[in-house]
Amino acid sequence: MDSILLLAGLIGLILAGAPIALAMIILPTIYILITDAAPLLTVPHQMYEALAKFPLVAIPFFMLTGELMNSSTVTERILRLSSAIVGRMRGGLAQVNVVASMFFAGMNGSAVADTATIGTIMIPQMKRRGYGADFAAAITAIGSTIGGIIPPSIAMIILASGANLSVGALFAGGVLPGLAIGGLLMLACWFIARIRGYERGEEAFSIAGLLKALKDAVFALIVPLVLVAGILGGWFSSVEAGAITAAVALAVGCLVYRSISLRGLFGAFDRTLRMSASVFVIIAAAGPFTWLLTRIGTLAQLESWLTSLAGSPLIFAMALLGLILVAGMLMDATANIIVLGPMLVATSEAAGFEPVQAAMVVVVGFLLGIVTPPVGVCYFTASAIAGAPLERVAIQLVPFLAIELLVLILMLAIAPFTLALPRVLGFI
Repeated sequence: MDSILLLAGLIGLILAGAPIALAMIILPTIYILITDAAPLLTVPHQMYEALAKFPLVAIPFFMLTGELMNSSTVTERILRLSSAIVGRMRGGLAQVNVVASMFFAGMNGSAVADTATIGTIMIPQMKRRGYGADFAAAITAIGSTIGGIIPPSIAMIILASGANLSVGALFAGGVLPGLAIGGLLMLACWFIARIRGYERGEEAFSIAGLLKALKDAVFALIVPLVLVAGILGGWFSSVEAGAITAAVALAVGCLVYRSISLRGLFGAFDRTLRMSASVFVIIAAAGPFTWLLTRIGTLAQLESWLTSLAGSPLIFAMALLGLILVAGMLMDATANIIVLGPMLVATSEAAGFEPVQAAMVVVVGFLLGIVTPPVGVCYFTASAIAGAPLERVAIQLVPFLAIELLVLILMLAIAPFTLALPRVLGFI
């Protein structure tokens, strides 16, 4: 009964317009005031405990890396490189949108930043070239989920810190699923473009054009190369990787491209501060909310229910995916990963799945929530940039969501899909 009241209270606060972080703080506070079950200081104490995890320090560094890259001419260079690679294909601008998302995924690890950066440039271009505003918004939003899958990934850092997993193992585990999602999205764009008669790039593909675009973007690509080589090669931790890539991004923007002004630099720091604060507020608020779920037995009940299904891997997998998708539509992805992620990884391990495999399913599954109503921040952001009705964007998202759901199923059914690279690199 307590769990039902808690869920009703959470949904009520969200529908009333309360930020998810505020809702997660209000509910345990009210519970303590009514029941006197614990000192009121439990709320700030749990907020502190949620933040007191060293791997979380990497988050602002990766955000700063993305902002520094966006403040220079990197965005335009990456888009030109993406266009040189796939722009000639049917639905060229949609293909460029997806490929650019895959490049940016290796720079900032933030799906929201990906949507805002690529969306503001690509969506207007796509509309001018005859793409529907709703389709342009949909492919931009779904493409941004790759930013939370291909390393670096802020979502993976958060889950690794809560579930006591290796950040490097999760980063390695996200490479193949991220590339698979990108490739399947491009294939879907090709089919849709053929059916609807969307454009094909005017310039024919040429090796010379590709090499020129690659030369212009080579220093921009140093950032993800340093990151991937450093972490996956075991040379430095995720926190060290964040600091180093931020320093490399600063050097590229200020010394190589010389395109970051002093004002632009302060702007990058300001945006990083604001975005980091928004993430850390949710992380902190999830502390007392998780305490409340544990106190009233909600997490134990969910764990017991999932564990009871462990005897049948198929039924367990269906229940796990169903729970992840429903929770993703009710709460922010970051909150879900903090509150439910560790429990879901533990129950999946009890059902016979590898921890890294389960963690990847949890991350990718909850990332779907950022492109679905009613709390899909990337869904709303892309729709606002495109000026498209939300319901029409939702319809355009359906085939793309089906693709990511297919990849989720493959991740559960084929363990090497997520475990092969971590094993080759010695993380597991």
